[in-house]
Amino acid sequence: MVFGTIISSSRGALSLPQKLRLSKFYLENAHKESDAKVALVFCYDAELTLSSLKKAARNTLKQTVREEIADVYTDLGNLMDSLGNRREARDFHKKAEVWRGRASEPTVPALVRSNSAPQPANVGLPSTPAARVNSPIIKPPPRLSRFRGIGVATSLQHIFSRNLGPPAIGFKPLEPDARLEGIRQLALCLGLLKNSQEIDDTMDPIALNWLESTKDDPDEQERLRTLATDVVRAFKREELKDAKAVTEVLCLAPVLEKDDFRYLLNEFCSEIEQSTLLDVHQLEGLAQLLQGADPGQLDADDLVKVLELLSKRLRDTHKQSTSHLYQLTLAISHVLDAMADANIEGLDREKMHEPLLAYLEELKGSTDTYLVYQAAYAYQALLYVPDNETPWQAVLRRTGKVIQGMAGLVTAVKGLDIDRFIESLGKVHQGVTGVSRAVQSVKTAYDGVTSLVTSGQGFFECLKEGLSFSHKCPWYPALRGADTLIRAGQLTEFKKLVCEAPCRLDPAFQWGVCQRLGDLAANPAWDSETRQDAITFLGEIYANDKTWGRQANVKQWILSILMQLSIRSGDEREYTGALLQELRQNGDAKKQALYRECQDYGPGSYPLKVALPELGYPSLLDRIQDRPDVEGALRQLRRRRIKERGFAVYISPQAKANLQARDDTLFPLMDKVEKFVAGDEKVFLILGASGAGKSTFSRELECHLWQSYEKKSGSIPLYINLPSIDKPEHDMIAKQLRMMDFKEPQIRELKLYRKFILICDGYDESRQTHNLYTSNRINESGEWNAKMVVSCRSEYVGTHYRDRFQPGDRNRRSDALWFQEAVIAPFSMNQIENYIDQYVSMHRPPWKAEDYKKALDLVPNLRDLVKNPFLMSLSLEVLPRMVDPGQGIPVDRVTRVALYDQFIEHWLDRGKKRLREKKLSPQARAAFESLSEEGFTQNGLEFMKKLSTAVYKEQNGQPVVRYTRYKDEGSWKAAFFSREDEKQLLREACPLMRTGNQHRFIHRSLLEYGLALAVFDPQDWMARAPHDSMPSRRRSESALSFMLDVNEEDQVETVGHDPVLDSPLVWRSFVHEPLIIEFLAERVQQEPVFKQQLLDYIEQSKTDKNCRKAAANAITILIQAGMQFNGEDLSGIQIPGADLSYGMFDSADLNGADLRHVELRSVWLRRANLSKAQMTGVQFRELPYLKHESPVLSSALSPDWDTMAVGLKDAKINVYSTKKWGHLWTLSGHTDLVASVVFSPDGNQIASGSQDGKVKIWEVASGTCSRTLTGHGKRVQCVVYSPHGDKLVSGSHDMTLRLWKVETGECLRSLRGHTDIVLQVVFSPEGDQIASCSEDNTILLWKVGLGTPQHTLAGHDDIVNQVAYSPKGDRIASASDDRKVQLWNAESGKHLRTFEHTGYVSFVAYSPKGGQIAAGSLDSTLRLWDVETGECLHVLDEHSGYITSVTYSPCGDQLASTSYDRTIRLWDVATGTCCQTLSGHGDVVESAVYSPIGDRIISRGGDMTVRLWDVGVGGSRRIPREQNYSVLFIVYWNKGHRIASCNSDQTIRIWDMDTGDCLHTLRGHTNVVNTVAFSHQGDQIASGGMDGELRFWSVETGSCQHALKVLDEHDNGIFSVSYLRQGNLVASAGADKKIRLWDAHTGECRKTLAGHDNWIGIIACSPQVNHIASCGDEDTIRLWDMEVIDTHQDPKTLSGHIGRVRTVEYSPKGDLIASAGDDGTIRLWDAITGELNHTLLDHTDYVSLVAFSPIGDQVASGGSDMSVRLWDTTTGKCTHILEGHNREVKSIEYSPHGEMIATASDDKSVRLWDVKSGQCQLVIEDFHGAVNSIHWAEESGVLYLLTGCQDAVRKWGLKRDDGSYYVRLCWSSMNNTLAVTDAMIRDVQGLSSFNDRLMRQRGAVDGPIPHSRRSSGTSEDSSPTVTASEEHPDQQVEAAKGLNH
Repeated sequence: MVFGTIISSSRGALSLPQKLRLSKFYLENAHKESDAKVALVFCYDAELTLSSLKKAARNTLKQTVREEIADVYTDLGNLMDSLGNRREARDFHKKAEVWRGRASEPTVPALVRSNSAPQPANVGLPSTPAARVNSPIIKPPPRLSRFRGIGVATSLQHIFSRNLGPPAIGFKPLEPDARLEGIRQLALCLGLLKNSQEIDDTMDPIALNWLESTKDDPDEQERLRTLATDVVRAFKREELKDAKAVTEVLCLAPVLEKDDFRYLLNEFCSEIEQSTLLDVHQLEGLAQLLQGADPGQLDADDLVKVLELLSKRLRDTHKQSTSHLYQLTLAISHVLDAMADANIEGLDREKMHEPLLAYLEELKGSTDTYLVYQAAYAYQALLYVPDNETPWQAVLRRTGKVIQGMAGLVTAVKGLDIDRFIESLGKVHQGVTGVSRAVQSVKTAYDGVTSLVTSGQGFFECLKEGLSFSHKCPWYPALRGADTLIRAGQLTEFKKLVCEAPCRLDPAFQWGVCQRLGDLAANPAWDSETRQDAITFLGEIYANDKTWGRQANVKQWILSILMQLSIRSGDEREYTGALLQELRQNGDAKKQALYRECQDYGPGSYPLKVALPELGYPSLLDRIQDRPDVEGALRQLRRRRIKERGFAVYISPQAKANLQARDDTLFPLMDKVEKFVAGDEKVFLILGASGAGKSTFSRELECHLWQSYEKKSGSIPLYINLPSIDKPEHDMIAKQLRMMDFKEPQIRELKLYRKFILICDGYDESRQTHNLYTSNRINESGEWNAKMVVSCRSEYVGTHYRDRFQPGDRNRRSDALWFQEAVIAPFSMNQIENYIDQYVSMHRPPWKAEDYKKALDLVPNLRDLVKNPFLMSLSLEVLPRMVDPGQGIPVDRVTRVALYDQFIEHWLDRGKKRLREKKLSPQARAAFESLSEEGFTQNGLEFMKKLSTAVYKEQNGQPVVRYTRYKDEGSWKAAFFSREDEKQLLREACPLMRTGNQHRFIHRSLLEYGLALAVFDPQDWMARAPHDSMPSRRRSESALSFMLDVNEEDQVETVGHDPVLDSPLVWRSFVHEPLIIEFLAERVQQEPVFKQQLLDYIEQSKTDKNCRKAAANAITILIQAGMQFNGEDLSGIQIPGADLSYGMFDSADLNGADLRHVELRSVWLRRANLSKAQMTGVQFRELPYLKHESPVLSSALSPDWDTMAVGLKDAKINVYSTKKWGHLWTLSGHTDLVASVVFSPDGNQIASGSQDGKVKIWEVASGTCSRTLTGHGKRVQCVVYSPHGDKLVSGSHDMTLRLWKVETGECLRSLRGHTDIVLQVVFSPEGDQIASCSEDNTILLWKVGLGTPQHTLAGHDDIVNQVAYSPKGDRIASASDDRKVQLWNAESGKHLRTFEHTGYVSFVAYSPKGGQIAAGSLDSTLRLWDVETGECLHVLDEHSGYITSVTYSPCGDQLASTSYDRTIRLWDVATGTCCQTLSGHGDVVESAVYSPIGDRIISRGGDMTVRLWDVGVGGSRRIPREQNYSVLFIVYWNKGHRIASCNSDQTIRIWDMDTGDCLHTLRGHTNVVNTVAFSHQGDQIASGGMDGELRFWSVETGSCQHALKVLDEHDNGIFSVSYLRQGNLVASAGADKKIRLWDAHTGECRKTLAGHDNWIGIIACSPQVNHIASCGDEDTIRLWDMEVIDTHQDPKTLSGHIGRVRTVEYSPKGDLIASAGDDGTIRLWDAITGELNHTLLDHTDYVSLVAFSPIGDQVASGGSDMSVRLWDTTTGKCTHILEGHNREVKSIEYSPHGEMIATASDDKSVRLWDVKSGQCQLVIEDFHGAVNSIHWAEESGVLYLLTGCQDAVRKWGLKRDDGSYYVRLCWSSMNNTLAVTDAMIRDVQGLSSFNDRLMRQRGAVDGPIPHSRRSSGTSEDSSPTVTASEEHPDQQVEAAKGLNH
């Protein structure tokens, strides 16, 4: 293919035989190629080579050559057909036929050749050819000798002696996008295209060449069609539709597309229908439009509607102007002609057929000859309409299609059998009764003329007698045939038809023939000879009485026509005059008398149909073409953009709905955007991490939209690289178009008339903060009509980002519907492999696809990196340089920054090689050699670093540099973009791109990498660093300093270094540059020296304000790198603007620190000292709650969301400001609980209903009660305002509703009808109806103003809890305890549909768009239903408690639900996935409501709090590492200091216990991991999960060991795995009721143990011998002896428990077994004999945990009763009951020496107990989820506690001093929640009252932490605490430091 490409570039230089051989070469390769895409390329190359042969040379080539070319085309066609390209296959076969046909067919003479081709002139006239005008028109002298020599009565032998073919005018070739000279040229071109399938060899070669080239140019075809459409539209806009305008559109009519033709037809009809006075031009135009119509342009309905219109106007115009009547009748005739041709049947006889016949017959009495004839013609046409098939249609059917209208471009009727047609007419003639009689009865002889003239009757009386108004006559179809023959230029056949037609003597037929001959003679579209033949034919009919009869009316008609022709201008005038002179003497005296009478009578008023008027100037086409050529420019843009896109590796991305959506809820992004393009939304935001593929997708989207672009009607895709636009917030579209070379008139045209899809890429790169949609006034009146797709990095958007993108008013709910978003997801493994395959196929790298895939397996972290598309492309480029897939791989080399290092080095090396091979000038060569000697790559890196630094310093990071030589010669830009040789060479070698005067890196991340490299380049440091290593001032954190007995004099001295003050970190903040921070964070992890530099910046900032920015940057980078500052001395540091989000500062000293405007999202500040810190503008991104002294029973928000009211159990109402989150009023007046509160629609009033039976109305402004409404006898359950606010309705337990007038407090009506308490009332959206539901199982509908129910909706079988109106108010949904939701018609009360639930349905909500219903149930699920289909769309089942409320977001894309599980969950309505869980309430969450724009939620709960939540917001400016999973449990291997955690993302992570580093992430399980165990040697992990798989992992490498296959022997989940003490055996058990023993090295299944009757949940292995104890979902324990298992001895069964046994455990010595279960007992068994030693009874609920002390003398038990009991294993007595937890105990663990015991619970706490005393020594409550597992660790005599909680794995250091325990957090795997417990905030400066309140709510304090403060199960709102000694604050800080050092 490469060879073919090279050859194709010089095809023009090849000879004909060479081209032929080359095309065959391509064809052979196409046959051999297995890849269809490559085969197609070869096919196209072959065709391109063939097409380069000159078309004009076809006739000069030898027959053999032509046949050879034809054979190649045939082969191409066959191959294309096999590849599925059938359309192109047909084209190739056609070309083969052309080449063969031209070789054998003789040249056919034609009227016009060489320089002429068809043109549609005067289309639509009966005698006018479809498309032909002579060029030039020859004007010979009159041929009067014809009459002089042989007399007038000569034969017709020389008249129309040959078929002329359709007339034509000279064809001027039209270049693509060229301006047309006139409408006829446009019609010619379109006619050629329309009838290209009918082209034969009579076509002029010039026209044929144009047609061949244009057929392959769809853009040019579309341009021509668009021009025609524009002409039609311009005609509609034309106010004065004169004859010239009508002429212009009629020229185009036959070649219009059907839609345009019908549009034009409708315009003519509309003008005729609406005009008061008939416009003759419009009528003539309509008649000719219909007459010249192609059969495919009209539908039957069109003709019927036109006929109805004309018939109506005919009746209205009756007895008015005969000219109007004539034009109407003529138009009706043409309509009927078309209907007869189209075989239209079924005209309504009563409404149309009969009335029209009657009107036409009335016209018979007219005194106008022409009108009578036209009426008779129309009458005949009407008679033929109902026929099944006309003779003419039959002939057409049998002989082939006859092209009308513009078909004169080809020989249209060459297949017509004229003899058969005449024969058919004869049969019609014979079948018409009375025809002969009718003809014979007419007095046609001119011997009676004198008396007729004398009587004054006129000649038309004779004509009327011969015209039939009663039955079908054959002359009508004969004339229709004559029309077609004339139009096709078949004049010889026309002559034959006239002479041989059976009806040739019928005066009506002769009248019509003469009319057509007259039209033909008058039409200059025909050549002179033809026109003269027509005149001669008229003379023959007049003179030859023997042949044509003696009908006086016909003779008079001929003379009238000839007289009209004789007075016209033109070359036919003289010839006609000479003929009249001859005729004057013709015949006998009677005939000559007739001539004289006719001469005296004059030529008559017959409007001879000749050429239409000349076109106006400027014509419609002229005016249209004066528009800027927008389409041409767009076509060029389209071609350029598609070409620029080229062939690149592209994987269509997947995306999720928003930043909060789960990563497993993905959809194809392109499909989503296509729906957006087709829908009503205005803005689509695409978010994604750096390198996620946003720009790639944007360019692919542009290319995709261009390929599907529909000219004129479609939206124009416009890609805008925002950084390249200067100030894109203003006039962005025009600026982009100017950059694309559009002119101002074109831009104005596009703005006024076209639509756009704006693809705005790089919002973040352009440093934007504006809403580009609103600032550019998109879709405002007179502005750009556009939709916008905008891309932005997720890290850049920040909080409330939708304000920057959402169109319209952010406070208007409807505008929220215009906005959509999606977040590009990382690559999946399938996408990664697909990308690799494409890359290898396209680029042919050194590696094969298998090598890359092998590297993914060998390098543990590489899979995570290449999920990023840009990193994927970098990896594939540089991996062969970094990794040998066949060798061992140093895994620390492959990181993000390492990939960029290698990529840049590789790029510069390639650039150097390219420049070395390039032909350079001597000066450039010298510069190149100089750079190479110094180190080309290093020079390139320095150039890149300096350029990146300058871009940030001079342009604030705006990536596009505009350089104009003379303008910028003295600026900073010249240092990089001047014409100096070295600069040019380095630019060419670096990864830069140039567009005009704009320069930029090929990807923004390379700019950011360059800046990061300028901050710290390892190569620079290596060059500067001394040879001796420098000791670090910070020692390893493998052990806490206070835990090591190290003498002060033995400690290593730290060496300080002055920080680098010229670093970019010093002069600019990079906190908001997440990728730069990420690059530098990786450098920190790799380079201790850089880490030390950053720490030096932080230290220096304590005394040097100039280091503020550097320190803020440094600490942000270090936190991103995972460094934790627990216990650090950070007093006095100055880090304003830093991002400490997710940072760990446990017990850190921040006294006096400058923390202004610091980001503190989810920061850990437990026990930190913040005294005197400056905290102005800090952002926690969390909100305080409102705490009440009484339960909150009801709540309401004002419509503007500024005010909130809550009704309390203590009879009060508290009113708050939501803006300040502060208290406004306490409304007192009720005497019992407030059950309901509601705001009026204007927000000025609050209505409340109470247990005291009263309704009160309160004024919000003053907080006073304005009215008390009494009347109810019991509790008022609900109150609601009408939509207009003038009425109020209340529902009560007294079973009534009351309707109140708000202004006066008057009770308008008491509504009675319910038979039980009323639970809810609601007004319809219009306010004219009220719906109420009750415990009487019914819904009542009340008409406002009536006192009785309008409808009773009875269909539920239990209490109806809630009703909801649809947004339109036409439907009602009801929720009931009968587990159903019913749908009703609100107007009729009719039941429409039932939706089934599985539990009581308490709540129902209608979506804002009305298409969906959501319902919440006591089965803890929500269900979404489609209203129209009844389909259950989603079942939302992630709540673990009853649903308490359901509400849709304002735009309906999200749903909020509250539950007894204390959470609020936000659901994506489209996917049914939970996108966010809001937790914080300490009790049931009772309700939640969205803000008007959906960005916040207010909730109330049983914990007596009201909480305000930010929802749908982006993350902080930096995405935290690995924050997207929760920890299920942990296991610990104490000998190797390794922790394994099982996580919710189906992974296992291995942690270094000393440092907290995540060593490996083990991926492979496809479902939840249930169990993990370390081998006794610690080198292996075994895991089992719900996927039924058992996996073995290497602890050292993290790989799933290749020697062991992945095992899936279990039929279902594996619940337990355990290593046996001996023999490298692993036992597994699970849902299949079996235990299997596996060889840990080979993976072989050694034994399968069966005996359990149900699933097995626990297996325990003896620590001494190979014994196993197992239990599960049954009441027994089984003991298995591995030594005797082969003897088929049954296991021992230990019975005694009642119910399920939940746990079993061996004692440390292996002599005892403890078991516990559902019966609340613990049983101690002899491990050898199986005998029961003790039954321990004391727990009040099931026991799930037992743990032996280290020496086995004690066993601890815990479970659901929230207590832990300690038992003496010898006596079986309970020694202590440990109480304090307030939820189930999840884990129990003795300390290594047994003096302490740790317990963990669902109450989110860990407690440490003294075993001897049973006293609680310490409570740790800083957990944000259930603590599932705990382990003790000991190192150098220091105790550590390891905890596995839902939110993290944590290591705590423990120390005892003066009888009290201290605990300090050593590290945490992650942090997702704000923790400020016991943080000291005394004398803090600048902390807002809002944040001060938040911190105090979360446990921050002013003074010292109280001594021994313990918590015995604090509530959710209490501050988590730990015990501490009573010390001065400063001493306390020192103690905290001691924990760290």
